[in-house]
Amino acid sequence: MTRRLVLFRHAKSDWSDPWRADRARPLAPRGMRDAPRMGMWLKRMGIVPDKVLLSPAQRAVQTWTGARDALGEDVPAQTDERLYVFDDHRPLIEVIREKGGDAHTLMIVGHNEALHDLAVALARTGEEAALKRLRKKFPTAAVAVIDLPIDDWQALDETTPGRLVHFMRPKALTP
Repeated sequence: MTRRLVLFRHAKSDWSDPWRADRARPLAPRGMRDAPRMGMWLKRMGIVPDKVLLSPAQRAVQTWTGARDALGEDVPAQTDERLYVFDDHRPLIEVIREKGGDAHTLMIVGHNEALHDLAVALARTGEEAALKRLRKKFPTAAVAVIDLPIDDWQALDETTPGRLVHFMRPKALTP
């Protein structure tokens, strides 16, 4: 049995108000456009998560909302404070292990560098050009889809050898 992990970096955020708290930063117009585009791409690819775990930051919540609306699916989603992390992917693994449950396809909506580091750690095989793009950069609103050879999310750790199935960036989608 395998599990599928979908890592979704929040879309482009709005930096126009320098006094706004980081958690309260909304999406920029580009982010409001890209989140639904990625949701439509997920739908086209037949990638519908069974569960979504997301950072409580406004930009992450708005990213999922835009993608969910375009996906047209009622997917259970919950925020977790531990996903509001930037420089350490280990909390992401903890949350996945604890809250993945029986989801076959689990989506995490979060932040870089933690999301990028987790994707690089897990994506050991796959199409070489996609792996190279992933290793180089995980841009805003990008999605990495990784299949993992585990029967239960509790078996996940940073040494689990996953296969990168897709790595899509909004820029690569036709307008």
